Amino acid sequence: MLTIGRLGAATGVKVPTIRWYEEVGLLARAARSEGGQRLYDEAARRRLAFIRHARELGFPLDAVRDLLSLADRPDQPCEAADAIARAQLAEVEARLARLQALKGELERMVEQCAHGAVRDCRVIETLGDHGLCGGEHGTAGSAVESA
Repeated sequence: MLTIGRLGAATGVKVPTIRWYEEVGLLARAARSEGGQRLYDEAARRRLAFIRHARELGFPLDAVRDLLSLADRPDQPCEAADAIARAQLAEVEARLARLQALKGELERMVEQCAHGAVRDCRVIETLGDHGLCGGEHGTAGSAVESA
């Protein structure tokens, strides 16, 4: 049996995140020792490693939940898992396209920089007037989306 700290160390998941995964039902509530410490078995370690890997690949929590449900029923066809992975791949491809557009716009702004005074700075000017941008580049996962 692993304590929550050892489980975290074994999987690379922080203790508050493990507690949160329990709270939202991705990870079963842990058994408790006589002293009240959470105790996890090997199955919990494998499940948490699965969750962490899925999250590293960018799967949203609902998709992780669906994938875990599928993993809990190994005899069924994997079509649903394939569909979830294909949807995530499409999202990553769309995000890459937005990032490429952002990269192009930033390169253009930097190349047009005259290295003079801020009043003549193309970077400042372009950031102040989206109409000066060379193309549509969206927000590609920027702080604007997460704010």
